[in-house]
Amino acid sequence: MMRSELNELAAFAMVARERSFTRAAAKLGVSQSALSHTIRGLEQRLELRLLARTTKSVAPTAAGAALLKDLSPALEQIAAALDGARSLRRRPAGRLRIVMSRSAAVMVLLPRLAAFAQAYPDIVLDVVTTTGPVDLVAGEFDAGIQLGEYIQKDLIAVRVTPELRLAVVGSPGYFSSRRIPQKPRDLRDHQCIALRLPGGPSRWEFERARKSVTINASGSLIIDDTHLVIQAALAGVGLGLAYEEQVAQYIAERRLVRVLEEWTPPIPGFFLFYPSRQLQPAALSALVNALRLSQQ
Repeated sequence: MMRSELNELAAFAMVARERSFTRAAAKLGVSQSALSHTIRGLEQRLELRLLARTTKSVAPTAAGAALLKDLSPALEQIAAALDGARSLRRRPAGRLRIVMSRSAAVMVLLPRLAAFAQAYPDIVLDVVTTTGPVDLVAGEFDAGIQLGEYIQKDLIAVRVTPELRLAVVGSPGYFSSRRIPQKPRDLRDHQCIALRLPGGPSRWEFERARKSVTINASGSLIIDDTHLVIQAALAGVGLGLAYEEQVAQYIAERRLVRVLEEWTPPIPGFFLFYPSRQLQPAALSALVNALRLSQQ
């Protein structure tokens, strides 16, 4: 249905219910002459007289009464749908589709999820975990959580973690028969557990004294999840690359050995990102406020 047709039908329903062009025009916020023109146009298109008019009164004809009876439920449903949509702007409620890596879900979302759910019981977070950059609009997501370096410049980004550091780790058992690498290029002689990204296995990037080195991690295992990388490293499969926070306890327990620490400077950390600040749903505003770093 075209917008003009819907406006005509809504105008007709208002006049028929009010039985007055004057009162209907006031409620619709239009002039009486414009309203009369709209009704005449509708009647001419339908080739039916919908309203009987005299100088003193207005009433639906038989055809108009039948149309109003069929039309009223649809108009009420449309009005209710519009009210529901407007309420999403005012009240934190509804479904939010959020995309992030599993690491971001564990490190950023889960620690704050219980408090968020308690504060906003009418919001449903529909979380999709994936590895690598994501197109929010194409994927029909409301927002995402990603490392700052991967977020497109035209998106709104809100910091949700401090800077992070990566850690190269291996088990004591793995190192029992191998030399500990002293520089990134030594990794060529090691089994590296690679993380699969959409463009292929990830490259390991290092930096020290403004000198950057990139290594194509190679070995007998490629996995698409950082937590599985850690488990494989614990099992002695090879060296894994993970966030410092994820392996700190294993290092403290001496179940993993960290190497090349001086070659892993801080990286920007995670950001919540979304397309626009304009006409932002209340549910998304609530999530931004709950996750932004200043709230921790």
